[in-house]
Amino acid sequence: MYQDYASLLGDVPEGSQSFMATGTSNSIASGRISYTFGLEGPAVTVDTACSSSLVTLHLAAHALRKGECTFALALSGVSVMATPTSLVEFSRQGGLAADGRVKAFAAAADGTSFSEGAGMVLLEKLSDARRLGHPVLAVIRGSAVNQDGASSGLTAPNGPSQQRVIRQALANAGLTAADIDVVEAHGTGTRLGDPLEAQALLATYGKDRPKDRPLRLGSVKSNIGHTQAAAGIAGVIKMVMALRHGVMPKTLNVDAPTPQVDWASGAVELLAEARPWPGLDRPRRAAVSSFGISGTNAHVILEQAAEDEPRAAADEPAAPLTGSVPWVVSGRSPDAVREQAARLGRAATALDPADVGTTLAARSAFEHRAVVVGADRDTLLGRLDAVAAGLAGPGIATGTTGGDRVVFVFPGQGTQWAGMAAGLLEASPGVPGVRGGVRAGAGAVSGVGPGGRSGRSGAAQAGRRGAAGAVDDDGVAGRRLAVVGRGARRRGRPLAGGDRGRGGGGRPVAGGRRPDRGAAQPGLADARREGRHGDGGAARRRGTGADRPLGRRAVGGGREWAGSLCGGR
Repeated sequence: MYQDYASLLGDVPEGSQSFMATGTSNSIASGRISYTFGLEGPAVTVDTACSSSLVTLHLAAHALRKGECTFALALSGVSVMATPTSLVEFSRQGGLAADGRVKAFAAAADGTSFSEGAGMVLLEKLSDARRLGHPVLAVIRGSAVNQDGASSGLTAPNGPSQQRVIRQALANAGLTAADIDVVEAHGTGTRLGDPLEAQALLATYGKDRPKDRPLRLGSVKSNIGHTQAAAGIAGVIKMVMALRHGVMPKTLNVDAPTPQVDWASGAVELLAEARPWPGLDRPRRAAVSSFGISGTNAHVILEQAAEDEPRAAADEPAAPLTGSVPWVVSGRSPDAVREQAARLGRAATALDPADVGTTLAARSAFEHRAVVVGADRDTLLGRLDAVAAGLAGPGIATGTTGGDRVVFVFPGQGTQWAGMAAGLLEASPGVPGVRGGVRAGAGAVSGVGPGGRSGRSGAAQAGRRGAAGAVDDDGVAGRRLAVVGRGARRRGRPLAGGDRGRGGGGRPVAGGRRPDRGAAQPGLADARREGRHGDGGAARRRGTGADRPLGRRAVGGGREWAGSLCGGR
């Protein structure tokens, strides 16, 4: 939230001057995280003062719903006070508690107490989290953000604006005030802000609810102080844990509810003691408020996650991968690579080797690299230790990328033999989509051959039952390569080219294409261009008894296709 640490730098060491601009700018903070981890969705630094973290959460949820990203790292608040400037200023205004304790909504409230902190939550669409088997701690049911506008003062809290943002969040969630059990308030412990907030809560949540179920009210600032930009995310984390444990936590330092509020005007009760949170005929729900000194207000509604939520069925049940797994580390220098290897070795002692390999493969790669390969965690960790020590050995490769070196790859067709996909199936018994994709692809291509001929055996022969004559058919092989290529990508091992790159290793698997349709596409393309035989010769028509070179030919509905074929000698 603050940027005052730049004023402490003074004389910058030689060679570090170029980092002054990027190292002291809030706008770079979010971009630095994306740069480090290779994230390509929206990266935004939000500063609305004390409401920053909830505004960030609101924007992240919106980006997920709009499909702008598949998950969001909502680093929802960071406060570092590098100088005492803000403490001095608030003390002059009489805004700090004399004993350093926040007494939210209490009669003894005499000011706030600032603290530092940072908080982060990972957001994902609920449907994606269930499908992928990720644990769901809570659900963001709704949220809203608004502004005080032309109010009584730039930094003064505004009761009507707070009421509006609460009603907007309830409308966004499709709920009524009676559906919320507890509110984690902004509750800073000031004599001006707390009464205004309590009156806004009484006017919204305190109305039209059962008398035996009043809204419970608390503030985490009584526990850890006012963490400013991180205050909202602190409240979210508190409420998520409360939802999971079924307890409404006590708010500390309350001698009595503040007499500046008419508590009898609505069903709102201050949590001077912890209370059990009994289960109802609906999920438990809580709301969190944050009101920025900038005038920007935010309100988020959280809902208890279902304990035994059904997950979308995968193609096949998950099972451990077999075979070797590569772990890739990289850095700007050999020393950096060794340090990365040491850090990875310490962090991966209890992690699944395949998950680690998949995550590492998706990270940004620098020019100095090392790869260790092993079939089990102990082997991989041992080889990482060797890399960290600068040693060579089996299953270890190190090197440097870049320069103007050129690599030529001549894979040819070369894959049409019986049993070509057997190893993929055996090594991936539980990878969703591999076995099902090959089988579905078999059905798609078995009835479509070059020129539209039916009855040709294609990916159905990807197991050990293939007949050499049919496999040598270029159209069949191309469609088989498409199926095997997609299966390999599902396993995380893309094929390196091939003269049918678009149908094999080169076609992206993203986009939700069905395996049977994906397999049929290269076959239809083969029908258009009549294919090229696996011996690398010129394109010829087949099945007509004439070995004529292919130039132009009509393709369905009078359209013509002309062009060159992939590969060739």
